[in-house]
Amino acid sequence: MRRVLLWMAGSPWLRDRLPRLWFVRRAVRRFMPGEDAAAALNAGQQAQALGIGSLYTRLGEHLTRPDEAAAVADHYLGVLEAIAERKLPGEVSIKPSQLGLDLDPSATFEHAARLAAHAEKLDGFVWLDMESSESTEPTLALYEQLRAIHPNVGVCLQAALHRTAGDLQRLLPMGPAIRLVKGAYAEPRAIAYQGRHEIDANFAALAAEMLGAARGGTPIRIALGTHDVGLIEQVDTHAGAFGLDRTGFEVQMLYGVRIDEQRRLAASGYRVRQLISYGESWYAWYMRRLAERPANVLFALRAILG
Repeated sequence: MRRVLLWMAGSPWLRDRLPRLWFVRRAVRRFMPGEDAAAALNAGQQAQALGIGSLYTRLGEHLTRPDEAAAVADHYLGVLEAIAERKLPGEVSIKPSQLGLDLDPSATFEHAARLAAHAEKLDGFVWLDMESSESTEPTLALYEQLRAIHPNVGVCLQAALHRTAGDLQRLLPMGPAIRLVKGAYAEPRAIAYQGRHEIDANFAALAAEMLGAARGGTPIRIALGTHDVGLIEQVDTHAGAFGLDRTGFEVQMLYGVRIDEQRRLAASGYRVRQLISYGESWYAWYMRRLAERPANVLFALRAILG
């Protein structure tokens, strides 16, 4: 099922047709509150009332014109302002290809640096999302440039990739902020783990490595982007063994997924943040969300039938 859904995510023919269908649009509402930033921010306020922070990302990737990248940067400047005005415990997460990484890495750095500087003035934070493996090295290089001058930036690493253990060691001397996820892209066996158990084991090992670095004095911010509660509790056990409490890391889950668990974890003393996506370019993102966890398909079917 995962392979089929990931194939569907990359199909231009399906991307052009499925979003027009009413039942597909109805199902996607399970995972996003709306297509504009206002809907996302309103959802963030609801999460705030439950003691849950927020993380906002506008969907879309691999832009083809420099003016589109500049417009995305301007959009996120406005989102940062809105977060501050509403006094939300919110941050933003941006795909580097939205800022033109495929087109002009230098211009991308300028856009990202402008956002980080503005966020710094507002006591905000900017995350760089991680895309498919072709973008891994350019994204890490961009993060290294940004982190050298802005402490309020973080980057996503994917446990599915073989290279991630080395990437983590590369970044640790910088005192990074890292969001660890399993990975939602179809990658070849030569560079990526394929089985769920392999990916889970690498996720746990990478999380333990970060906790060990924190215990050793590295000023690292650790975020776990997963809905796997068993894995979260396993990391919590590692943290306890290192003499760290559960505020030493953060749990990040998607809007609309495992809401009861989000509330339970927050009530149990975990720092929880909800990733709230919005925008018109949701098709590929939505199919990857379904592929990440088979139970998400059942959620989608219930949304259609309900």
